[in-house]
Amino acid sequence: MTHATLRPEFEQLIDPYAPVGQLGTGFTFTEGPIWHPVGQYLLFSDMPADVRRRWDAARGVVEARRPSNKCNGMTYDGELNLIVCEHATSSLIRERPDGRRDVLASHFENQELNSPNDVCVHASGAIYFSDPWYGRMPVYGVERPRQLGFQGVYRLPPGGGAPQLVVARDLFDQPNGLCFSPDEKRLYVNDTVQALIRVFDVEADGSLSGARVFASGIRSELEPGVPDGMKCDQFGNVWVTAPGGVWVYAPNGDLLGKVRVPELVANLAWGGADFRTLFMTATHSVYTVTTKVGPRNEPYMAARAGAATAAPAAAPPLLRAEGLALDPRRCALIIQDLQNDVIMEGGAFAESGAPSHARAQRVVDNVRRLADAARARGVVVIHVWFIVEPGAPGLTLNAPLFEGLADSRALVRGTWGAAPVAGLEPQPGDFIVEKMRMSAWEGSRLETILKATGRDLLIDTGAWTNMSIEHTARTGADKGYFIVVPEDCCSTMNAEWHSASINFAMQNVAVVTHADAVIKALA
Repeated sequence: MTHATLRPEFEQLIDPYAPVGQLGTGFTFTEGPIWHPVGQYLLFSDMPADVRRRWDAARGVVEARRPSNKCNGMTYDGELNLIVCEHATSSLIRERPDGRRDVLASHFENQELNSPNDVCVHASGAIYFSDPWYGRMPVYGVERPRQLGFQGVYRLPPGGGAPQLVVARDLFDQPNGLCFSPDEKRLYVNDTVQALIRVFDVEADGSLSGARVFASGIRSELEPGVPDGMKCDQFGNVWVTAPGGVWVYAPNGDLLGKVRVPELVANLAWGGADFRTLFMTATHSVYTVTTKVGPRNEPYMAARAGAATAAPAAAPPLLRAEGLALDPRRCALIIQDLQNDVIMEGGAFAESGAPSHARAQRVVDNVRRLADAARARGVVVIHVWFIVEPGAPGLTLNAPLFEGLADSRALVRGTWGAAPVAGLEPQPGDFIVEKMRMSAWEGSRLETILKATGRDLLIDTGAWTNMSIEHTARTGADKGYFIVVPEDCCSTMNAEWHSASINFAMQNVAVVTHADAVIKALA
């Protein structure tokens, strides 16, 4: 999926070919993503299911709270207390790490709030939140009459107090996402029904003034999507959910480009170790994409200070053939070139001896066992396939290997030969990388995925040991990645070539071990 560049500045914020990965799916309607900067995990809500869920690299997606009072938007305050918008209770809640629960706001002028929807925190400690009435509708909340006759935006003073209405009562139909500019001199608030974003000046006392339309016409008859969640990046660009995914506006209101996402996106938040992973809650799924830019410096991000000093000094993984110990949160399993043409009888290279050596190595069974164990432990699994277009356009014939591919009409997209061997098909949550070179790095999206998922330790498997595997390991080592090669998860034309690579070249760039040792190390 290619993102849409409308102005050149867009490509300074995100690679237009950056892959969108699916973190999890099968949910009802996802919302409210927020990244914990110390615990390194994502929280997100599933309103209709009345569940709050959590994702981290070790355990994947698990339930964090049920029932969740149909919670929607979430953020943290400067002390890492969770601030939650609850649809079912029409309240803004603070949840402390020790489990205590405080009601921050539930009424305005003795009338129940509609249903707090999204929330952001000012450096002063003041909290701003929107209050449409979606939470009083079926499915997304609890159906019940409204007490207020308008939909507003409110401010809670630092230290607490009654909510202060900071916009005109008739200004919004359904105020929704809101965010501050990096210098906090402006507050952006969007309106889902009016399909626009308004911007306000933030006065010294926290009040808002100078309401004006920042962007309008955020709608399409061709693609689903509306203004909903919204965040500001470190340079003041505004990222808002919209038709087809996420639209990005410059501080002057110019539309720079569009991040394409397979499902309707409801909200977004940056996270990851370097806050360069954009998490997007999108209907039934949660997606991620790597960006070149991070978020504005939110108050809760200061809590990174203690962790940030420790992170660069984190001990390298214990990498030795005996006593191997691997942190699954740092690992990615690469399954490379295990395609029918490469190692199967009847494939284009069957006469090379590759099928026989693959059987002797039990490479398919060993990689399958390793992949199953890796997924269970939260390791990222990446399938790297050599794919040639019909007629081999773009495949340079500068080496015998590439000439042989073209002459054999091997690994052509859409053919049996290019497909993964039976038993090693991609599973939900896996990534697929295509290449037209021996190394998995050349001309591919491999490193984009590794950066997006925060992985620096690569378990390199597949065919062929002395070519694709060795080239990938060499380049990975040069790039600063830790490389582990389980030799019984690799094969080539014959045992002699395999042994030469494993026992000589590979010893200088990787830890060479076997599948069972890696599975044990991941535990």
